[in-house]
Amino acid sequence: MIQILTQKKTEKLSNYKDLEIEMSRVWRAREKIVPIIVGALGTIKKGLDQNLQLPPGQLSAIELQKITLMSTAHVICRMLG
Repeated sequence: MIQILTQKKTEKLSNYKDLEIEMSRVWRAREKIVPIIVGALGTIKKGLDQNLQLPPGQLSAIELQKITLMSTAHVICRMLG
């Protein structure tokens, strides 16, 4: 079971490898893809704080949760009326 989960995680990260290569080619810069996953209801994964320190800028988990919840509410409002 753990091997299947590891394989799925590797597969998901490999989807972004093409993006990383393309960004490096276009902007001639060394880029690294950092997975930051926030669920539709604001749930976050363990280790998010470590990943938030990697990209430049002042992101916080609370800000990401707020953005996610507001976006989810916007989509629901558009769907309901």
